[in-house]
Amino acid sequence: MTETIINLDSINPIEFFGVNNGKLDLLKKKFPLLKILSRGTQLKLSGSPEEVSTAEEKIGQIVKYLERNGNLTENYFEQILGDEEGTGIDNFSDRNPNEVLVFGPNGRTVRARTANQKKMVNLADKNDIVFAIGPAGTGKTYTAVALAVRALKNKAIKKIILTRPAVEAGESLGFLPGDLKEKIDPYLRPLYDALDDMIPAEKLSYYMANRIIEIAPLAYMRGRTLDNSFIILDEAQNATDLQIKMFLTRIGASAKAIITGDLTQIDLPKNQKSGLDKATRILRNIDGIGYVELDEEDVVRHRLVKAIIKAYDANKDL
Repeated sequence: MTETIINLDSINPIEFFGVNNGKLDLLKKKFPLLKILSRGTQLKLSGSPEEVSTAEEKIGQIVKYLERNGNLTENYFEQILGDEEGTGIDNFSDRNPNEVLVFGPNGRTVRARTANQKKMVNLADKNDIVFAIGPAGTGKTYTAVALAVRALKNKAIKKIILTRPAVEAGESLGFLPGDLKEKIDPYLRPLYDALDDMIPAEKLSYYMANRIIEIAPLAYMRGRTLDNSFIILDEAQNATDLQIKMFLTRIGASAKAIITGDLTQIDLPKNQKSGLDKATRILRNIDGIGYVELDEEDVVRHRLVKAIIKAYDANKDL
């Protein structure tokens, strides 16, 4: 007798089990000699080693399909189970480039929705450091967080670190009520919002409490070595040259980093220069560093945001 537990964290379990467990019933019918139990995002198989191994292989094919395509009909679910040669899984990299990055709460799917967002995903897959530059609303931060959550769910990394410079946009931190954490949290709110869309509240609380996901101001990165991590530096246009260099030199051998920023929204004091522009110029051609520039065509917020960006670009000298 052999027992194994299969985790379905990387997919939407509703798509795997089916409505009223219709697909799970098909799986049980295919393997009548196995004891198959489902609980949350886990599947427990008990039976002979040969049966467990065969079922595990079929389930792996189905999970791979769902990771790439997001949904699966009962008919095709049954086809995969009955396919003795394992040819039921198509090459989705060609057929479905807009693959799902993350399944959020309630089956919500997070995908790269525009050409440059897809380019950002491809660059992150091929490079350890990626610069994503573009105006507000182009999905830079959201896509970066989705990539980090995907890497965590796939166990490619052990930790997500999200950081931003704590620079005021026309207001002073000193006038805000509360202690340092309460003063800084509003600057990190967009990162929390993105995580809320991708991870159930209970699991997110667990990750935060156990520092599997860490959100902190950029200054807190000094002196650290960040390994086995996916690190995102958001709003990097508000980091100085020395801060950008400090951040980039924190990255360990088994880490990935995405740096996002909007060079049209620099909130640094007039006597300080943004380090982001220099970094993208001097590092762009280094092997292992990717660069993508998003524009108004990538805006995925309200339709007026695109028009607002175009209007400001057209009248930048006024």
